[in-house]
Amino acid sequence: MAAAAIIAVLIIFISCLGLFGLATYMAETRIKEIGVRKVLGASVVNLWGLLSKDFLGLVVVSLIVAVPLSFYFMNHWLANYNYHSDLSWWIFAMAAAGALLLTIITVSFQAIRAGLASPVKSLRMD
Repeated sequence: MAAAAIIAVLIIFISCLGLFGLATYMAETRIKEIGVRKVLGASVVNLWGLLSKDFLGLVVVSLIVAVPLSFYFMNHWLANYNYHSDLSWWIFAMAAAGALLLTIITVSFQAIRAGLASPVKSLRMD
């Protein structure tokens, strides 16, 4: 049991690193847009929403695909056992909430850092 928990934590950490790298890349490619928006009066919250809505949309789409498929396959897999437990909706809701929370935490760090950066430096660079 402990080995499975360690592997699960390691997998979640690696996926968060990939998500963080993707958020960093996205913020770097949109650095001039962020600078212009800051000069025009955008707040850090507005910039956070701008940068994180793309990732949250992708996670929601993936959950829409993954939850019904996993429910279907898990029910069929568990039906083969004599003593099996029923799957509840809250298990999938907790997994979806965890995925959304990890996405928000991972992307927020980079989005807030980009929002707090000086717009002068971003507009001067080539």
